[in-house]
Amino acid sequence: MSSVDRNQPLGTPTWVDLAVPDLERAREFYGRVFGWEFDGGDCLLRGLPVAGLRVASPNSPGWDVHLATEDVDATAAAVTAAGGTLLTEPHDVTGRGRSAFALDPTGARFGLWHGRGFPGCRLVNEPDTLVRNDLLTPGAAKARDFYCAVFGFTLDGNQDLPGADFTFLRRPDGHEIGGIFAAPDATVSSWATTFEVADADATVAKAVAAGGTAQPAAPTPYGRMAAITDPFGTEFTAITRA
Repeated sequence: MSSVDRNQPLGTPTWVDLAVPDLERAREFYGRVFGWEFDGGDCLLRGLPVAGLRVASPNSPGWDVHLATEDVDATAAAVTAAGGTLLTEPHDVTGRGRSAFALDPTGARFGLWHGRGFPGCRLVNEPDTLVRNDLLTPGAAKARDFYCAVFGFTLDGNQDLPGADFTFLRRPDGHEIGGIFAAPDATVSSWATTFEVADADATVAKAVAAGGTAQPAAPTPYGRMAAITDPFGTEFTAITRA
């Protein structure tokens, strides 16, 4: 279990949110799957924000990951200098912080976040909260260069998945923040969102009962995992860690 009460170091996934066409339907689904309660756009666990929902078009790109920075404007400039594209310029989010959205050179969307009283997810790495984000992309080499240039990440090979091109990303302090998975057959690049759960098989059953679809949970070197798709077509992963 990890409680978060301050801004995280540069590059740390610090918030996830999802644009949905029907907010009430999304609340019903995610409430049944994770036991979340809701306050406006915040998804709450034990009264603390763990994710966000917002109303937008049905063509949402999926769960958005926001990477921490102490200076959104400077990091946004680094994004463009490294070959990325800004989707929204740095802007204030009233009462919460400063944000921007960008595309990396492979086309994957991500946010930047500097909290001003709102660091992002207040609980992580426990059941029904965010545990991991990984980039799936056909342009892994280009992505590795970009994220290392913008966020100062170092790279570390992964020996757990022989035959897979899966590189860990580490902050300068050595903390692993996620990874880049080469997916040559992928048609788009995207950051995948993984939530920890107490029982992956039970979570699959709850998701299907709530109107989603899911692949059966299966063992991996990191725990029992399942790919789940919500009623709007957004995929995420649930894991019961080993």
